[in-house]
Amino acid sequence: MNKLRAQVTVGIVSVLMNIVLFGLKFWAGVVSGSVALVADAWHSLTDSLTSIVVVISAKLSAQKPDKKHPFGHGRWEHISSIFVAFVLGIVAYEFFTNSIERLQDRENVIFGTLAIVVLVVSIVVKELLAQYSFYVGRKTDNALVIADGWQHRADSISSVIVLIGIIITKFITDLWWMDSVLGIFCALAILYAGIKILKDSATKLLGEEPSQELIDQINSEVKKIYTDELQMHHFHLHNYVLQKEMTFHIRLERNITIENGHEIATVIENMVKEEFDIVATIHIEPFKKMV
Repeated sequence: MNKLRAQVTVGIVSVLMNIVLFGLKFWAGVVSGSVALVADAWHSLTDSLTSIVVVISAKLSAQKPDKKHPFGHGRWEHISSIFVAFVLGIVAYEFFTNSIERLQDRENVIFGTLAIVVLVVSIVVKELLAQYSFYVGRKTDNALVIADGWQHRADSISSVIVLIGIIITKFITDLWWMDSVLGIFCALAILYAGIKILKDSATKLLGEEPSQELIDQINSEVKKIYTDELQMHHFHLHNYVLQKEMTFHIRLERNITIENGHEIATVIENMVKEEFDIVATIHIEPFKKMV
């Protein structure tokens, strides 16, 4: 799967669908006078704006390495994801304060069939978009597309919350505070999505420790090509999105020449590149029993 093409496709599909959903939800919210529905509508429009960021980021990330950026521009994905997280935080704050004001004013809202139909359509569409984004994000190892998927998932959850509230008010008519409370829940759902995106992106920018599974797989492959005792340790992974760099140490017998040691390291580096698509740099140490 071509990473650039997949990211652009996800972004365009998300933009178009979110604009349609924004129009439907906003219309239903205005007709019913519901701050929760209007908040949900703006959440969908925010998803559309962040999906535009997905498309722009794909173009920026695809730029070839240059003198100033020898590892490429792939980390634009993480930078864009952090931007998305901050936008979500601002939107959550606005909807939270609006809902509190409505709660203080004791404004009542009467929901109609239109609101229910629009919300059901929104829930189905947004969950489908979330699953699509998660699938493409996993296939292409794309943090920004996965972040976009969480945007859709948060919107779907907030719509479910609003729908539940509407159904409850159909049976209990004196719940004047329901719409405002639903607006608060929507704001919290948006905030949760933003925090998760921010945390995941910041972790990748700051640097990741290779998973034990990856280390075990590399050890297993090394044993196939080098049967003598060889100790590997001190693994570090540097994720530049379009390129991953790994450094680690290997311990070899003291009587091995520099030329033989270099040859062993080169063979292992080539294997890591071929099997795991990671550029490895190996530091050689004399063998000693590990304490």
